[in-house]
Amino acid sequence: MKIEHVALWTSNLENMKKFYEELFDGKVGSKYVNPKTHFESYFIAFESGAKLEIMKKPSLLMGNSDSDGQNPGYAHIAFSVGSKEKVDRVTEQLRNKGFQVVSEPRTTGDGCYESCILDPDGNRVEITE
Repeated sequence: MKIEHVALWTSNLENMKKFYEELFDGKVGSKYVNPKTHFESYFIAFESGAKLEIMKKPSLLMGNSDSDGQNPGYAHIAFSVGSKEKVDRVTEQLRNKGFQVVSEPRTTGDGCYESCILDPDGNRVEITE
């Protein structure tokens, strides 16, 4: 398994994009916008293969939680398991061990197949293909 990406909430998406692109030589992907939820994000890839997802959502103002229990700053860590079938299998194994599944396996609007569980401290962990 490898860490797929780490995600951060921000109130200024373009400023954060510029910071990681210019100062850390990040390669920025296309901007994703969900017109229904007003969620916006960029994936930024680095030379090592690591990725950072920076995200903005109007309902999540810095210092406030939103209705989904999200908080400013750290959002989640994502582990790539290699296939959709393995996402399904790992999600079910974690559920059977008593971990809370907060997002069932699905293809998201930006094309990722993933699920999301809470670790023992309540941090979000995405399981991606």
